[in-house]
Amino acid sequence: MRQTSTKSTFMDKVSGCLDSGEPVDSIFLDFAKAFDKVLHRRLALKLASHGISGKLLQWIVVWLSDRKQRVCINGTKLSWRLVLSGVPQGSVLGPLLFLIWSDEGILNWILKFADDTKIFGRVESLEQHYLLQDDLNALLQWSKD
Repeated sequence: MRQTSTKSTFMDKVSGCLDSGEPVDSIFLDFAKAFDKVLHRRLALKLASHGISGKLLQWIVVWLSDRKQRVCINGTKLSWRLVLSGVPQGSVLGPLLFLIWSDEGILNWILKFADDTKIFGRVESLEQHYLLQDDLNALLQWSKD
C-alpha cells in the first residue's frame, strides 16, 4: 500500500472540490512553542484515553520524566530546574506525542505535521463557513487551555 503525504492529500482534496465547482477555505496554523507546552501529566492521561497503557505508557512517562534545564544569560548560568512540560524536539517520538496531545474534535478536514496544522473544508453555504469557524474556535480554546 502506498502512503500519501499530507501535501498530496491536501492538494487532492482541494483540487477535487475546485474541479467540482465547490469553493474551499483553508487555514494554515503554526503553534508557537507548541512542543514546550505539553504538560506531561495531561499527556499521560490523553495517551491512556487513546488506549495506550501498560509498559508502553510507562516507558513514555519515564522517557519524559526527570528532565532538567537551565538558563544561561551573558555567561551566567542559573540553577537546574525540573521540566514538567514539553516533548523533546528533534526526537522521533516528540512530534507524534504532540499530534496525540493536540487531537481535537474538528469537523472539517484537518492535516497535522508536528506543530503545523491545516484546517480546510467546503464552504458552499454560510453554515459551512460557521462550521469552519467553530473548528478554528475549538483550536483556539484548546491552545488557551
